[in-house]
Amino acid sequence: MRQSNTHIPTLRDVPADAEVRSHQLLVRAGYIRQSAAGIYSFLPLGLRVLSRVKEIVREEMEAAGLSEILMPALQLSDLWKESGRWSVYGPELMRLEDRHQREFALGATHEEMITSLLRDEVNSYKQLPLGLFQIQTKFRDEKRPRFGLLRGREFLMKDAYTFHLTNESLDEFYQRIFTAYENVFTRCGMNFRAVLADSGAMGGTDNHEFMALSEIGEDTIAYSDESNYAANIEMAALPKLEKPEIGEPKELAKVETPVQKTIADVASFLNVTAAQCMKSLLVKADDELVLVVLRGDHELNETKLKNVLQVEDITLATDDEAREALGTGHGFIGPVGVSSLRIIADQAVAELDDAVCGANEAGYHYTGVHAIRDIAPFSEEHYADIRNIQEGDPSPDGRGKIVFARGIEVGHVFKLGKKYSEAMDATILDQNGKSQHIIMGSYGIGVSRLLAAVAEQQADEKGLLWPETIAPYDVHLLVMNPKDEEQHSLAEKLYQEMKETGTSVLYDDRKERAGVKFADADLIGIPTRIIVGKQAAEGKIEFSKGREPKEVLTVEEALAAVRS
Repeated sequence: MRQSNTHIPTLRDVPADAEVRSHQLLVRAGYIRQSAAGIYSFLPLGLRVLSRVKEIVREEMEAAGLSEILMPALQLSDLWKESGRWSVYGPELMRLEDRHQREFALGATHEEMITSLLRDEVNSYKQLPLGLFQIQTKFRDEKRPRFGLLRGREFLMKDAYTFHLTNESLDEFYQRIFTAYENVFTRCGMNFRAVLADSGAMGGTDNHEFMALSEIGEDTIAYSDESNYAANIEMAALPKLEKPEIGEPKELAKVETPVQKTIADVASFLNVTAAQCMKSLLVKADDELVLVVLRGDHELNETKLKNVLQVEDITLATDDEAREALGTGHGFIGPVGVSSLRIIADQAVAELDDAVCGANEAGYHYTGVHAIRDIAPFSEEHYADIRNIQEGDPSPDGRGKIVFARGIEVGHVFKLGKKYSEAMDATILDQNGKSQHIIMGSYGIGVSRLLAAVAEQQADEKGLLWPETIAPYDVHLLVMNPKDEEQHSLAEKLYQEMKETGTSVLYDDRKERAGVKFADADLIGIPTRIIVGKQAAEGKIEFSKGREPKEVLTVEEALAAVRS
């Protein structure tokens, strides 16, 4: 493609609304343009990268045994009501009505649609296992769209679904697609980790997120410094405490703490560490008030608590609710002597034998608190892993210590089980002629998000630097002076010869200064560059890969390097 014939509107200044490097560079290099908050147009270069990523995804999905389909983006609310998600998915689901007042949603995901499709088409175990995927636009009404393509309201996604008679069949396909995802992200030149994750509104059991490592990532990854263990911080488990190590009980005493409410203030006032304090939180678990107790230097993990209590929602109780239940507001509440509420403590609390906690009286705390004596005997009913893992904690697999990193989610694989098939009555007849609900898996890749994640990782102060596998063109050919006959002739010859051998070329034939062309080339980030300049008369050009120093080559050597 001649650069003079295409639309690549590069910018010298950083866009005011672009907060992160990938967003800044994709706009400046002419790959995308914002239409509204979280909604973007892909310009010619952006669409070419998107197409190459899609092709890699297609190849790996088909190699894993899945076939491509395309489902509607516009979905009847009836399907979402069948699954129960119409009322629980939240405000991110874009809802609308047609002229007949029928309710629809713009597809944020397609579990309901694919389940509806398959229950009408598949009725025998002989048709299973079956895997289908699509690459399609999704819609989510993000409260705060940000970071360009990383958190948008309209985005391109690959979603896949598998259908099985047995859990063993699901396990086999899950691993097959897990490997396909590793192949996709490796081929796209990405630095990533696969981590254990929470399924959230999707439901299901086992699942993993694929995270592109990046300082701007919105998720924290906990991983071992000595093994392959990695998990989203929401799911990173602590080794199970089998038996607490506790000392001799101290005398329980009530002490005055007139205005000290926070852990830091109480610890300083009583000359103890935060780890010697108990942090008590009164929460509403669905509709039940529960008193949650943690060590003062630990943070509550709501996902773990929801799983322990088997509830959908956790919110902090109001001060009025705390006063009604415990006699005082937050800051002075504690577990000692409480029998009217369920108490759940983190397992680390069980080892506290001389601790401080609120006395359920304004202006007072207890000292000498012995957890096993004063809260509850050690048992799974009262003590569980409900805190966030911390750097330096032992790895759950017993190998090494935990280290944190930030990550951008680019893929997610779920074992859905029968969550949707039972809700929507999708059944098949097994070998014995008995009806059973289909077992399902769900697998997503954020295709447009992947562009931004790669751009975030593969860029420098000059601009983008795409991996060869997904660069918009194989070669960026620059002619320094198109008016010079020898330069023009040699550049045209190279352009035609590379096109004839199947090499995609962006040919900068514009009548611009050399400095402009080099600056644009650095921004655009095509890794292989051929420069036709003053040595054209000698049949020589300059050749470079990435940001490596230029080499002077003959035309034949340059063409051989491109072919290789």
